[in-house]
Amino acid sequence: MRAAAFCMRPGMDFDWIFDWDFGMGPRTKGKRGRGPRRRFFRQGEVRLALLSLIDQEPAHGYELMKRLTDRSGGMYEASAGTIYPVLQLLEDEGLVRVQETDGKKVYHITEAGRRELDEHREQVERIWKRAEGWKDWGVHMGPETAEIWGSWGRLTKAAFRAASRADLDETERIRQILDEARRALDEV
Repeated sequence: MRAAAFCMRPGMDFDWIFDWDFGMGPRTKGKRGRGPRRRFFRQGEVRLALLSLIDQEPAHGYELMKRLTDRSGGMYEASAGTIYPVLQLLEDEGLVRVQETDGKKVYHITEAGRRELDEHREQVERIWKRAEGWKDWGVHMGPETAEIWGSWGRLTKAAFRAASRADLDETERIRQILDEARRALDEV
């Protein structure tokens, strides 16, 4: 199964896959879930993500919103209500400076901003590594695929549950079942 192969690559942070709400369990509060319930960015990450994008190239707010969407493969769509307060915070902290160009505020990183990025370089790399993982999935997300997420989630959960109590022969059988399912879906 492509998802399992993707998630199981050595060194791959795949904890995000278990944060999806598939319409099962207490997080749905009686509602049928459709896709991720968790926010794309964790606490404080939008700030670092924007700062790193501005470090790459100065930009205005809507351009930064587009870059965030592009970097996530469309899985995260930033809103002005999220981005502009963070940009204001970065400016207040002296991490970016604003220059008006053609009636637009263009954000430029400052030396203090570069120092901030250097201090959090590892965290910034984790943010974009995780975004790449989401980008791999983003091309397959949309209204036409929403109906299968619940089934996929239940299948994944059952496979991991079975594998956690399986011996070597049973693990091979689980792999065969999943490979058979993949082949059948490839023929659809």
